[in-house]
Formats: sequence, C-alpha cells, structure tokens
Amino acid sequence: MVYTCFEMIRDCRENRAQGWSYFIQNYVPVIQKLIEHYRPGLGTELNQVLVGICSAQSNMFAGMEPLPERPFLAELRQQVLEVLDRLRPQPAPDISIDFETLSAAVEGLTLLEKQAVWFETMLYGPAEAGPLLRTAPTTIEKIREKAAERIRAKADGWRVSVLAENGRQLGREASAGTPECLSQKAFLDVIDGRANWRGREDLERHVSGCWHCIDHFCRMLEVVGLLRQIQPLTEAEAESFRQLLGLASAEKQPVWKRLFGAG
Repeated sequence: MVYTCFEMIRDCRENRAQGWSYFIQNYVPVIQKLIEHYRPGLGTELNQVLVGICSAQSNMFAGMEPLPERPFLAELRQQVLEVLDRLRPQPAPDISIDFETLSAAVEGLTLLEKQAVWFETMLYGPAEAGPLLRTAPTTIEKIREKAAERIRAKADGWRVSVLAENGRQLGREASAGTPECLSQKAFLDVIDGRANWRGREDLERHVSGCWHCIDHFCRMLEVVGLLRQIQPLTEAEAESFRQLLGLASAEKQPVWKRLFGAG
C-alpha cells in the first residue's frame, strides 16, 4: 500500500510517528536544498530549521488540510524561509524597489518574461531558471537585460543585484492574494500539460497582472525542479533527525523542549 503526502500530513497533524518519519526521510533533503539555495553558508542551521518547523510551538502541520505533494512543498518552502528569517534576519537592502515600480517597468512583458524576472528575485540565475521555465538560459539573460533597462529607467536607484536584494521583501508582499486568484489545480494543470487552450489563456490573462499568482506559479515550478534533484534519506541518515525530534525513543525528551523550553 502506497503511503501518500495526504496521509503524512494527517499523521503529522495528529502527531503520529509514521507521519513524522516519512516527513524526515522524504523532505529533510528538500529543506537542506532550500537552505543551500536561499541562505548559502547556513547549512549548519538545518537542525534548527527542522526544529523551528516541527516543534510543538510552531508545528507547520497544525490545522493544515491534506495537500498533494507539490502544493505541500510550496508551503514547506515558505515555512523554511520564515524560520531562516527568524534565525538570521537579513538587513534591509540599500536600494529598495516596490511593486508599483516593478509593475510599471515590466508592463507589456509576456507571462514568461515576467516569470524570468521573478525568478531573479528568487535568486535563480539564468542557468537555473532556464530549465524551470523550459527556456534557453541565453533567452533568460536577454529578458533580464531588457527588464533591467526598464527598471533602471523607472526606479529612483538601481544596481544589477537590486531584484535579488529585494527578493525576500517582494516575496512577502506577493503572499497576499485576491478572490480572483487561481487555484493550485490551475497551475498544476498547466505544468502537467492538462490545461486546454482556453484554460491556459485564462490563466495567462490573470497571472500576467497578478504578482501573487506569478509568485505562486514560480514556486510551483521551483518545487517541480526540486523533486527532480533530491533523493530520500536512507534509514541510517534519517535516524539522527528522528532523535532530534524525539522519535527514536518515547522516553527521550525531544530536543525542541530543550531548545525552546517545555510548554
């Protein structure tokens, strides 16, 4: 019998060992990859990030409805970034750019072009963003050069790294959607090639003018790429993380209690 992400979320929400063990073995590698990408040099923080996500005080599964794997990973990605922000707050960028300026600069660009720009805020270079968007890296470079010229003309200040430096703040602002925003299924239908011509046209019409949905679309593409790169932990590799969360022995006090204090 196949154990699914739906069942894992249910079991973790109910604090069952099977759910937590599955989460550790299959998704700790995802957390590691996200840390390496978004905060290089903080690889040693993996244990603290895992505890920050899974501790009783901040259990990401509490109240979470069962989700398919890819939407779950998009949520996990958000949780990892929030914990990293708490562990190692980043200074405000020297040069700020807001959505009004960014929107004016990229007005008229296609959805693909806006995605190429948005992936820059997510710290993906052309060589990384190209495969995610199924576009040649040289094309991504040309799109970003065009967008950079437009941003420089609109912004009060500019430098080549301005989008990357403002990416985290722009991502937070993009997290607020509207009732018109699209469902997860709509994005997955496009990614998996299930959407018909009209469905894709409707999606592109809305997404092109909605940074929340551009961000969500890019995050879904990001987790698809992550799933291609990772391998589950072996039983031996997972054991230390089980011990970290107090799963190896019911008598051993979980580390989150030692780090955060018993509730």
